[in-house]
Amino acid sequence: MSMFENWIMTTQSDDEPDFVPLFSLEEEDEAKQGEVFPDTMPILPLKNTVLFPGIVTPITIGRDKSIRAVQKAYEDNRLVGVLSQKDIKIESPTARDLYRVGTIARILKLLKMPDGSTTAILQGRKRFQLDDMVTEDPYMIGEISTLEYEQPKNKLEFKAMLSSIRDAAKQIIELSPQIPSEAVVMLKNISNDNFLLNFIASNLGIKIEEKQRILEISNLKEKSNRILEHMDSELQLLELKDQIEAKVRNDIEKQQRDYFLSQQLKTIQEELGQNPQEEEINGLIIRAHKKKWPKNVEEVFLREINKLRRVNPQVAEYAIGLNYLETILDLPWLEFTKDNFDLKKVKDVLDKDHYGLSKVKERILEHLAVLKLKGDMKAPILCLVGPPGVGKTSLGNSIAKALKRKYVRMSLGGLHDEAEIRGHRKTYIGAMPGRIVQSLKKAKSGNPVFILDEIDKVGKDFRGDPSSALLEVLDPEQNTTFHDNYLEIEYDLSKVLFIATANSLSTIQPALLDRMEIIEIAGYSLEEKVEIAKRHLIPEQRKEHGLKPGHVKISDKALIRIIQSYTAESGVRSLAREIGSVMRSVAKKVAMEEAYEVMVKPEHIHGILGPTKYDAEVYKEKQEPGVAIGLAWTSVGGEILFIEVSLNKGNGRLQLTGNLGDVMKESASTALSYIKAHTAQLGLEPEVFDRTDIHVHVPEGAIPKDGPSAGVTMLTAITSAFVGKPVKPFLAMTGEITLRGKVLPVGGIKEKILAAKRAGLKEVLLCRENEKHVLEIEAEYIKGLTFRYVDRMDEVLESAIGLSPLKVNGAVKGKKKEKMEVV
Repeated sequence: MSMFENWIMTTQSDDEPDFVPLFSLEEEDEAKQGEVFPDTMPILPLKNTVLFPGIVTPITIGRDKSIRAVQKAYEDNRLVGVLSQKDIKIESPTARDLYRVGTIARILKLLKMPDGSTTAILQGRKRFQLDDMVTEDPYMIGEISTLEYEQPKNKLEFKAMLSSIRDAAKQIIELSPQIPSEAVVMLKNISNDNFLLNFIASNLGIKIEEKQRILEISNLKEKSNRILEHMDSELQLLELKDQIEAKVRNDIEKQQRDYFLSQQLKTIQEELGQNPQEEEINGLIIRAHKKKWPKNVEEVFLREINKLRRVNPQVAEYAIGLNYLETILDLPWLEFTKDNFDLKKVKDVLDKDHYGLSKVKERILEHLAVLKLKGDMKAPILCLVGPPGVGKTSLGNSIAKALKRKYVRMSLGGLHDEAEIRGHRKTYIGAMPGRIVQSLKKAKSGNPVFILDEIDKVGKDFRGDPSSALLEVLDPEQNTTFHDNYLEIEYDLSKVLFIATANSLSTIQPALLDRMEIIEIAGYSLEEKVEIAKRHLIPEQRKEHGLKPGHVKISDKALIRIIQSYTAESGVRSLAREIGSVMRSVAKKVAMEEAYEVMVKPEHIHGILGPTKYDAEVYKEKQEPGVAIGLAWTSVGGEILFIEVSLNKGNGRLQLTGNLGDVMKESASTALSYIKAHTAQLGLEPEVFDRTDIHVHVPEGAIPKDGPSAGVTMLTAITSAFVGKPVKPFLAMTGEITLRGKVLPVGGIKEKILAAKRAGLKEVLLCRENEKHVLEIEAEYIKGLTFRYVDRMDEVLESAIGLSPLKVNGAVKGKKKEKMEVV
C-alpha cells in the first residue's frame, strides 16, 4: 500500500482497517509544555496500526477488555495508552504480546454505532514506555514513563533533510492518482517538524514492524533518515509503475489510432472506388498467368488466392498468405538456363580457371556429353574431398561459368537446425522456406550449380539432424519430389547440379556418403604450386595491390623458396598470403618512389618475409638409434611424423606419449609383441624386455594423432632402439602392421608422398598394394624419390635398419624386396 493511501481507512483495534488516520493541524505534545500525564493508565492494544503523536484516528473497538478500558478512561481523564500487537492473529493479547513503546492518546469522542459496535476517535499525544503491567483484568492497566525526542545538533542538516522529505512526499502524491491533490496544500500547512515526521511515518505503506521501529527512535535525525529511506523505495516503485502504465497506455493509444486511421483510409478508398487489397490480389493473378509451372502448383495457387480474398487485411493471416503466394510465384518451377554444350569451350574455361584437378573436369565433361546426346538426364551429385586451399569451392563457380548456369553456394559449416534445410511450417509467425528453396528463388533458375560447402561440418542437436534432411536433397531417386515444410508442395531438384565439398569423409553420415559420387582432390606438388602461382596467384595479388605487370615479377626460384621455407600446406592459401606480403612490400616502394629491383629473386625473400618458418634440414640429419620418420595424413594434407623411442632400466613397462589415439597405441603394442616373438632372429635376449622400460614419444604433443599407418614406423623405431642401429637416413615410411608379420596398405598416399618430397626426403617405404596409388601420381612431381614396396615386417626391418630377413625353421620369411626409381 503506497503512502497516504491510508487516508481512506479506519484503524481498528481488533479487525482489519476500514478508514485512514486523520490528522490534526494542532501541534503535538511539545506545544503544551505544561501538560501532565499520570504514571498509570488503561492500556489499549491495537492490531493493524501504530499510533503516532499528533495523529487523529477513529478506532472500532470489539474486544470486551478494550471497551471497558476505553470507557473507564473516557470517564476519568480521557487518556489511554495505545500499544501495538506483535502478532495480529492473537485475539486476547497479554503484556508479552505487546510492544513496550507506544503513544498516549486522548479520547476525543466515543460513539455508539448503529450496528452496536463502539468507535473511539483518538488523538496521539506523547510517546511512552511501558514499565510494568499492573493488571490485565478486567482490563489492562500499566505503569508508564513518557519519552522525549533528542534534538539534532546540526540544525541546518536536519532542515535540509526535512526539505527532502517534503519533496519526496510531493512526488509520491503526484504519482499516486488515488491521493487528492489537496494533500500537497496540507503538507505545506504543517509547520511542526515532529508532527511532519509522525504524520508521514503514519501514512507510509510499510509493515507494522517497520512503523514500530520508527516510533521507537528518539533521535530526530535518525528518525528522519529512516523515513526518507522508505520514501525513496516507495518513490522508485511508483516511478517504475508509472513508466509501465505509460508504456501500456501509449501502446493501446497507438493501436486505437492505427485502427481509426486504417478505417478512415478504407472509407476514403471506397469513396474513391479504390481497393488496395483487390489490386494486390489482381497483381498476383496477372503474374500467375505469365508463370510457367506444373498444374498442381497452379491449383494450390488458385486455392490460396481464393482464401486470401476472404481474409481481413488487418489480421496476421493476410500477411502470411500473401508472403506464401509471393514465394510460390518467385520460384523457378519450370524455368531453366540453357547449357553450354560446346565441350571444348567448357574444357578451356575449366583449365583456365584451375590448374590440375583433372578428375573433376573429366567428370563434368562426361555429364555434359551424355546430356548433349540424350537431351535429358538427372544431374550427378558430386562430393569433392580434399585438404583446404586446393580450390574445391572456387571450382564450383568455374563449373557454373563454363556451363553458363547460375551459381549458388550454401555453407553448411556449423548448421544445427533441420529447418534450415526443410523450412518452417507457414502457420508460424515469421516462417520461411528452407535455404535450398530460398537459394533457388534467388538464382531464378531451376538448374543452377549448387555448392554445398563444408558438408562434413554439419552439426546435430535437439533441433534435429540436418544431415538426415540432406538425404532427400542428395538422393537422385527422391529429390524429384523434395518436400519443403513451408511450401507443402513437391519441388523437383533433379536438374540441379549439386557439388558438395569436404575436408574429410570420416564425419559424414554413411547414408549421406552413399548418395554422393566421391572425387578425391589431393594436395598440389611443388611444381603444381609454382604453376598455379604464375598463372593465378601472382596476377590476382598484383591486381589487388594496385600494381601493374611492369612493377614486379617473381622468379621461379624465388617462388620455390617461398613454397619450401614459408609454407607447409597441401593447398595454396598460405602461398597466396605470402605472395601478398611480397606485393605489399613492392607497393610501398612504388608509392614512395624508392629504387628497387623489379625481379624478386631468392636472396630478396628473407628481407621481405623475414626468417624462414619451415626448415627441411631437420629431416635430412642422420638420426640416432630409436628414431624413425613416418608419414601421416591429416585433413589439411600430408605431414611428416617423428617416432622417438627411449629405453630405460625398469620392469618392462610400455609408456606412450604425444597425444596418441587408441589405434596408434595399439600399433605400438602390436610392434612390441612382434619384436618379443622374434627375439632370437633379432639377436636379442628375451629377458631384456623384463628389465627395460620402453618410452615411445611422438613430438608435437598438443596435436591429437591417431590411425594405423604409423605401424611400420613404430616397429622400426622400437627395433632400432633395441638393436642399437640407426634407421637409414632420408627414409620415410607408412603402413599398417599385424601380429602375423604382414604389412597392410593405407590411404592418403599422394598427400604423404608430396609431404616427403617437400621435406627433402629421398626414399619412401610402402606396402606393395599401395604401388598402384603411386603410379597415379605424375612422374615429374615425384622425380628423385625412391620407393620400396614390402609385404612383410621383416622386409621393413631389412630395408630400414639393414637387419637380415628373419628365419623361421630355417626358411627365409617374406618375398624378395623390390626397388623402383620413379623418374
